[in-house]
Amino acid sequence: MYNAAKTPPVVLSIAGSDSGGGAGIQADIKALAANGVFGTTAITAITAQNTIGVSAIELVSPGVLRAQIDAVLSDFQVRAVKTGMLGSSELVEVVAKYAQNGDLPRLVVDPVMVAASGDRLSTESTTSAYRDRLARFAYVITPNIYEAQLLTETTITTVAEMVQAAKALHRLGVSYVYLKGGHLQGPESIDVFFDGVNVAHLRSKRIATANVHGTGCTFASSLAAHLARGRPIDEAVRQAKIYTTKAIAGSATWVLGHGSGPLDHFGWAQRQSY
Repeated sequence: MYNAAKTPPVVLSIAGSDSGGGAGIQADIKALAANGVFGTTAITAITAQNTIGVSAIELVSPGVLRAQIDAVLSDFQVRAVKTGMLGSSELVEVVAKYAQNGDLPRLVVDPVMVAASGDRLSTESTTSAYRDRLARFAYVITPNIYEAQLLTETTITTVAEMVQAAKALHRLGVSYVYLKGGHLQGPESIDVFFDGVNVAHLRSKRIATANVHGTGCTFASSLAAHLARGRPIDEAVRQAKIYTTKAIAGSATWVLGHGSGPLDHFGWAQRQSY
């Protein structure tokens, strides 16, 4: 029996591995721990990746993905699930079947299809599988602008167009849509949250930094963490936004790698302990 006083909530991350440690499963585990939950994993892909880009991707088989998910679900009381890079329509279908059976509570779908470096991480069939199979089972979907454009087959250049895209995504059957606006220009980073009726704009001052590798993974994982801890959705998205913004600010002056560096998940910059 789950005892909140003695046992941390459990979140399952279904995502790819990033050898550079900035995104994917590695970012998820850090963000989950920093937000007070225990992270378990089902790895969908091994990537050869660093701050500059992705040089190789090898997907696991559907059977291996199912075995990992079964191992976690059979032993842990999972309170929320987060998906990242799924990599193929076959792997999207694996996840969709678990979700359809009600086995993936509070499912946060981060439809990772474009890396922060600009590398495309999915095929047209994978995009279609997200749209036609998995989206309807998502509790909340958290695309960035590039991913929302792929899913809605529209162009997004303004906040108003973000709102229209969020409404289009909601029509796919998603309960809640959180569309990240970090790739738009301007002094603020403006995200759009749509609950099916109301539109909210979550704003933060834009931080001057090149170190944004793993931002989407970090947000989705921290959101899943707060949902697992029992936060209502509006509070969970707010807390995830605050955490992610602090993590970006913390690593703003870091020099890790030669490209887009990772985030400061544990407040190291404030502690100055390294």
